[in-house]
Amino acid sequence: MRFHSARAAGLNEELANAVDDDYRLRFEATEVAALELTDAIIGNPESWSAADRAALATHYAPAAIGELALGVGLFLGMSKVLILLGLEPESMPVTVLPTPGSTG
Repeated sequence: MRFHSARAAGLNEELANAVDDDYRLRFEATEVAALELTDAIIGNPESWSAADRAALATHYAPAAIGELALGVGLFLGMSKVLILLGLEPESMPVTVLPTPGSTG
C-alpha cells in the first residue's frame, strides 16, 4: 500500500524496493531516522539507541514521531493477524490510497 502523499513526494517502486539492509547507505538522514524507528518496532525494540532517538527528534516533531510509530505498529499488527489466520496473499498489487487527513 502506498499513500498518495508519498507518491507526490517522490516515492516510486524502485525507491520502495531500495529499502533493504543497506538503506543507511542509500537514503538521507531524515529517511534513515524513520527507518531506524521502523526496524526497532518490527525487529528488536532494544536495538533502538539514544542516538537513534535523538536523530529522529532532529528531523520530526513529536506528533510526527507518534504518527510514524503508530502507523508502523498498526501495519505490523495487521500483517501478524493475516499470517495467523492464513489470509496473507502470496502477492499483492500496489494500491495507492488517499492520504488520511489530506485534501489533495
